[in-house]
Amino acid sequence: MPLSVGIVGLPNVGKSTLFNALSDAGAEAANYPFCTIEPNVGVAFVPDPRQDALVRVVGPDRVVPATVEFVDIAGLVKGASQGEGLGNQFLSHIRNVDAIVHVVRCFVDDNVVHVSGLVDPLADVQTIDTELLLRDIQSVEQRLERARKHSKGGDAEEKRMLAVCERVIAPMNRGEPVRRLALSDEERELLGQLTLLTAKPVLYAANVSEAQLAAGERDNDVHKLVVHAHEQRAQVVVISGAIEAEIARLSVEDQREFLASLGLEEPGLHRLIRSAYALLDLVTFFTAGKQEVRAWPIPRETTAPAAAGKIHSDFERGFIRAEVMRWTDLVELGSESAVKAKGLLRLEGKDYVVQDGDVVHFRFAV
Repeated sequence: MPLSVGIVGLPNVGKSTLFNALSDAGAEAANYPFCTIEPNVGVAFVPDPRQDALVRVVGPDRVVPATVEFVDIAGLVKGASQGEGLGNQFLSHIRNVDAIVHVVRCFVDDNVVHVSGLVDPLADVQTIDTELLLRDIQSVEQRLERARKHSKGGDAEEKRMLAVCERVIAPMNRGEPVRRLALSDEERELLGQLTLLTAKPVLYAANVSEAQLAAGERDNDVHKLVVHAHEQRAQVVVISGAIEAEIARLSVEDQREFLASLGLEEPGLHRLIRSAYALLDLVTFFTAGKQEVRAWPIPRETTAPAAAGKIHSDFERGFIRAEVMRWTDLVELGSESAVKAKGLLRLEGKDYVVQDGDVVHFRFAV
C-alpha cells in the first residue's frame, strides 16, 4: 500500500483548496463546514531537481517521479472525541494515514466564515491537538484496563502492554502527544497496535493571504505557529491556498511568470510535498536508462534486496548484487560508461543500505 498523508484541520481552513491544488483531483471546496465528509484521496508527484538533472543527461522516453498519497479528511470541531460534528468519522480516517499535515488558518477573510467566529491559529491548533489526544487517552485507558485483567493470568505480552500503557498515560493526561515521549523501539511497537493519533508525525501548513506570504515567518500569527511547532519538534510550511489554486490552473509558462511576479522560485506546494515526503522518513533511489528515469521511494535504512523488491518481487528473491553510482557522478560525467571509467561505479551486496540519491542497477537470477 502507498504511504499516505492526511490533511486535517478545522472546517474552512483551506484543506480542500490545498488538496485540489496538490493532486488536481477535483475535491469539492466550499464555504461551509463539513463540505468534506468522505475523505478524498489524490496522488501528488514529488518535485525532485536530482531527477530533473538525470533526465537532462539520459534523455529517457519516459519519466516517473516519486509520489505521495494525500487524503483530504473532514474538518474537526471541539468535542469530536465525544462524537461532535463528524468526529468519529474524522478520527477513524486519521487512523488510516501514516502522517499528518495540519492546515492552520492564518488569513483573515470576512467572506470565509470561521467555525469559532475568530481567526486564532494557536487556539485552532489547540482544538485539534486536544481532540486527538483525548481520543488517544480513551484508547490507552481501554487497553490498560484489558491488560490489567489479562496480565493476572501470567500472559507475558499483556504484562508488557500493561507496563507501557501505565508509563504513557500520565504524560498524556498532562497534554503530551505520544510522538514526543521518549520510548524504546519495543514500546513504540506495542503502542503501534493501538494506532494512536498523536503518535503520527505532523507537519503544520500555515495557510496565509498573499500579503502574509511576503512576510513569511515574520508575520505575527505565523511566527506564533512556528514557535509552537518547534516545541512540538515539527516544521511549518508557509503557503497560500488561494495562490496555489490559481497557480494550478495556469500553463507552465504562465506559472513561471506568475511566480516571478510574486518573487517566488517555485510553488509553495512543491515545498509542502517535499516536506510531507520527508515526514514519512522516505529516501529516493533512481533507475536511469533510455527507456525511463524513475524515482523509487523507500523507507530509510532499506537494504539493497528490499529496494530491488520495490521494482519486482523476483528482483528481491533472486538478488545477486547492486551496481550503484551517485546521481551527482552520473550528471557530472554524463554517462554510465564515464562513471565506470572513473572507478566510481560500486558493486554492493545484500547488506548494503541504499542511500538517498543512489542510481542503482540490480543484478538478479530467478
